[in-house]
Amino acid sequence: MSESGGTFDLVILGGGSGGYAAAIRASELGQSVALIEKGKLGGTCLHYGCIPTKALLHSAEVADSARDSEKFGVKAEFGSIDIEGVHKYKDKVVNGLFKGLTGLLKSHGITVVEGAGRLTGTDEVTVDGAVYKGRNILLATGSEPKTLGLDIDGEKVITSFEGLTMGSVPSSVIVLGGGVIGVEFASVYRSFGAEVTIVEALPHLVPAEEESSSKLLERAFRKRGIKYELGKPFESVKTTGSGVSVTLEGGKTLEAEVLLVAIGRGPVSKDLGYEEAGVRLERGFVMVDENLHTGVGNIYAAGDLIPTLQLAHVGFAEGIFIAEQIAGLNPPAIDYDGVPRVTYCEPEVASVGITSKTAKERGLDIVEMNYNLGGNGKSQILQTQGAVKVIAEKDGPVVGVHMVGARVGELIAEGQLIYNWEALPSEVAQLIHPHPTQSEAMGEAHLALAGKPLHVHD
Repeated sequence: MSESGGTFDLVILGGGSGGYAAAIRASELGQSVALIEKGKLGGTCLHYGCIPTKALLHSAEVADSARDSEKFGVKAEFGSIDIEGVHKYKDKVVNGLFKGLTGLLKSHGITVVEGAGRLTGTDEVTVDGAVYKGRNILLATGSEPKTLGLDIDGEKVITSFEGLTMGSVPSSVIVLGGGVIGVEFASVYRSFGAEVTIVEALPHLVPAEEESSSKLLERAFRKRGIKYELGKPFESVKTTGSGVSVTLEGGKTLEAEVLLVAIGRGPVSKDLGYEEAGVRLERGFVMVDENLHTGVGNIYAAGDLIPTLQLAHVGFAEGIFIAEQIAGLNPPAIDYDGVPRVTYCEPEVASVGITSKTAKERGLDIVEMNYNLGGNGKSQILQTQGAVKVIAEKDGPVVGVHMVGARVGELIAEGQLIYNWEALPSEVAQLIHPHPTQSEAMGEAHLALAGKPLHVHD
């Protein structure tokens, strides 16, 4: 701990994914580092995002397994959701990782400062009157749930923040927003026994994904009894004696016990001294160049604070990139198309590279192969449905891999290598995938694109 300030090679404002990754890498490269965090080290991802939500999703998967056990020849009985037990499990995971991270930062000799910091010059951050001078500054203050001006009362109208600490399972939920956060929570609530309706203003769920993936997810959700209203923005929300009433454009009204507002996350940049120091903001985001530099002094920015993909692993990569940039290693710029993206609902949705729509907009002549998991042995064992879609340039490399199905998030790392190493379908087709695994679906799709389909029906 340091309370008196001091001078460092790198002063970081924000101890989330981007901030702590930069701190660790900079320290490995011999830099002195001060890491300032007003809450808990690990930020949103560890405490209010990736880790606790995936723990809830695993509890949900176990609940579904218990309900469906008989179709696998196991006579088990589903009793009920013990929400206190769910939170105990979730918190154990989070606390274990938090303890590990705290020890890791300590072992690297990083000066960790607890408190609300503010940029008070182009080379300094002030915390409770103590000034931390930085030869380089990294702004990594992250994001928070957007609310569209709705009154979040924490009981009837909530965000993902309150959703992670719910004291009971509501009987019915309206989820406002069909993006990643919305569909993940919808999946949890449904597995926990609630009636769920998703409201999404755009024409599809997970609208940033390949359209065929969105349609497969919609079909799966329909089978699970998750309702959705697509292409219909909401007009108004009001609380009632028993819950909430949501009116959609066109006048349709939906009612439920709880409204979860999951319309995305906005940057935390207000009243932190950024603009006063000359840092340019747009819609609250800090603007940076390809080197993640703000154009002011030696001030960099990373993570959800800048308008790149709002993913923890992107924050990690950006933090490492900045630490290496400061140390003079001249790292290659991040290719954001090459970042794998996973939505952990049931079934999962995973992708890397670009969609067919984007490929066409870029003027690429493409070929596509959609391999249905119905032909994959392990998928049949798991009783999951979905597909692996591969998009390649005609006579050229793979430019996109898009998957839907149970556990496909674990498969996308291979897709990342295929895309980032600019592999040809014929090169991937030569690789032998282990049988029976879902990874074979990736191999089969490339075999078909290479003109030698195995288990593919015309």
